[in-house]
Amino acid sequence: MSRMVRIDPRPLVLMICALAVPATLHVAPAEAADLSAQEATQLVGYDHPDMSRFGRIRQTLSEWEVVIGGGAIVKPDYEGSDEFSVSPVPWVSATYNGWLKVDPTGLTVEVYEKGPFSLSTKIGYEGGREEDDSDALRGLGDVDGGAAFEGRAAFEYGPAEIYASVEKTAGGSDGLLGVAGIELTHAFAPALILGVGASATFADENHMEAYFGVDAAQAVRSGYAPYQAEAGLKRVDLTASLTVGLNEHWFVRGKGGVGLLVGDAADSPIVKEEVQTSGMLLLGYRF
Repeated sequence: MSRMVRIDPRPLVLMICALAVPATLHVAPAEAADLSAQEATQLVGYDHPDMSRFGRIRQTLSEWEVVIGGGAIVKPDYEGSDEFSVSPVPWVSATYNGWLKVDPTGLTVEVYEKGPFSLSTKIGYEGGREEDDSDALRGLGDVDGGAAFEGRAAFEYGPAEIYASVEKTAGGSDGLLGVAGIELTHAFAPALILGVGASATFADENHMEAYFGVDAAQAVRSGYAPYQAEAGLKRVDLTASLTVGLNEHWFVRGKGGVGLLVGDAADSPIVKEEVQTSGMLLLGYRF
């Protein structure tokens, strides 16, 4: 089928769930083994929190690290679409002492760390899906957004990080997502960082029905045959990113990914393309 690219002027927020801005672009070679990454949220890991500081936090400017940036991202109009949209990517993040981070994807707190093992929690937002996002969605109605609560466990082994996360949405799809994956990060030079990753995403029936199912009323309005999407493995993804430090403050980051919808998600009548690709380019400044 032919593919069409259209410009979407709305700022993209939740799509950057895989996009973190480096905490520092000057990483000594000896520190490269301590780096970690995540398709959603990290490229370069911040220092692990000293748990003794939790009871004596001092809100001083020197303890905050702020990054601002902007760029563009190209992605399918919706999960399963064969058409693409280009959207602007504004980015502002603030990190306090390595354990508290606020950015467009939500609020993340590192709650525990011992050796290579860490636990974190995050409060974010699932953006949902609008019927007007594509002609292929006409008659299906909107999937409302909702608050998303995530718990994540990670284990670091050299340049590799193995992780698993569970995310529950309150409102909207009321769905539950589970992700398991591995990330590898390597600093070829103090200002040249490469990251690659692989992950698998599982979804419960609420999520699958909201985004891939077609009930009787939707079938009448849209012309699709009724379809019930069951819980299970939804997709697998491969990602790669490259960050180049231009100087002490400025950096450029590019990221690309390819995902494959599987199972009931791939069999949905609204899915026009099982292979889902995306790309992002970001220019940032670290204070």
